[in-house]
Amino acid sequence: MEIFLIRAAQLILCLAILIILHEGGHFLFAKLFGIRVEKFFLFFDYKFHLFSTYSNWWRKLRGKKPLQKDENGKLPYDGTEYGLGWIPLGGYVKIAGMIDESMDREQMKQPAQPWEFRSKPAWQRLLVMLGGVMVNFLLALLIYSAILFTWGDTYIPIRDMNMGFTFNEKAQTIGFRNGDIPVSADGEAFRDYNSDVLRTISTAHTVNVLRDGKEVSIRMPKGGQSLLEMVQADRPFITPYLPSVIDSVMPGTAAEKIGLTKGDRIIAFNGKPIDSWTDYDVQIRKLSRSLEGATTNDSLRKRTVEITFAKADGSDSALVQKIVLNSELQMGIAKTYALRYYKTVTKEYGLLECIPAGFSHGVNVFSGYVSDLKYLFTKEGAKSVGSFGAIGSMFPTSWDWERFWELTAFISIILAFMNILPIPALDGGHALFLILEIVFRRKFSLKFQERAQMIGMWLLIALMIYAIGNDIFRFLL
Repeated sequence: MEIFLIRAAQLILCLAILIILHEGGHFLFAKLFGIRVEKFFLFFDYKFHLFSTYSNWWRKLRGKKPLQKDENGKLPYDGTEYGLGWIPLGGYVKIAGMIDESMDREQMKQPAQPWEFRSKPAWQRLLVMLGGVMVNFLLALLIYSAILFTWGDTYIPIRDMNMGFTFNEKAQTIGFRNGDIPVSADGEAFRDYNSDVLRTISTAHTVNVLRDGKEVSIRMPKGGQSLLEMVQADRPFITPYLPSVIDSVMPGTAAEKIGLTKGDRIIAFNGKPIDSWTDYDVQIRKLSRSLEGATTNDSLRKRTVEITFAKADGSDSALVQKIVLNSELQMGIAKTYALRYYKTVTKEYGLLECIPAGFSHGVNVFSGYVSDLKYLFTKEGAKSVGSFGAIGSMFPTSWDWERFWELTAFISIILAFMNILPIPALDGGHALFLILEIVFRRKFSLKFQERAQMIGMWLLIALMIYAIGNDIFRFLL
């Protein structure tokens, strides 16, 4: 429960920051062009809201006299209602004279007013629609720069990972061997082991590895490798070798009850030999797949597994115990990780150095994310789609500000990209219609905009239901 609350708190804080700043981008451009913003809400307020207040701070900022509330307690046209909704699925700004998720048809039937969105030139309306995306993308770049300035760039040089890497059967048929250390691909040297290494290998013509102290060149098959298959195979294409030694045991868990302690090593899982954490993960993946469609009783039976382990002090050569894994197939242990075995290198950045470096890193993350989207349209890729559960699981189980800001920057990039897609109801859909209006010098009819908005909203609702369903399915397994 504690882990859930920590992750939930990080997720809510992350989304609140990103939503407020995204909607703030729309708000800023709207106000700069003299467009009325009626509402600015964090989270949706269907039927009711948790909190709201009216403010004329924009007028005060410009040195103008604050407007007075009317008999209903509301402000005239350029006052904005700021509030907190109860449905934590996003947020919005309600811009006067615009077809949006509020579907305010009555307002659109009235004669256009000079302070409305529809009365402004197309280029101004385009900037209003792109404001949120621009803020999210710029925010990600600034966060990456701030991370480099605050914590620097800490990594393990890949050449120093002298325990080597493990490779699956397909990789070994290509020419890789367990214990190899990948050092370059097509002449591009690897600095450290990260997602870019896999992405580069998947499209490379040749990969160089260190083998027994010598550099060996391996020719890759024509057509490259599927990055999704490389990662999601039972045994991944490549993983760092890490011995199956337990780093810690959580109190009150099944692992503690059978006597597992820090430093113990798992050597078999249901009789299958285990040498590394990769071997262990292979067995967990196979077990997970066997649980698809299983009944409650069958699931409990399959989650009751036999663990063979050796004690850290060498007091017993091998102990065998039965243990029941939880619904997430966890027993309550933390694995040893690379930092336990290798020394890190930290590159520090000054104020002037961190900005270009952070921007470069952000652009690289963005390009990698866009490149990987092609796998979304595969069977396995569609299964990986998730909503808040999937996003929340990316956050660490203990509060780590560096990791929090890294994930916030990454999710900000995702939010920017998803919103710029040319789908009606998204910023990109509105922007596409405005670009067409600028090109052909003709506005789309109100009826067309309403229908496009409704189609886009239903598409997004269907996608959200599918993503939440995937989250629930993964949880039940």
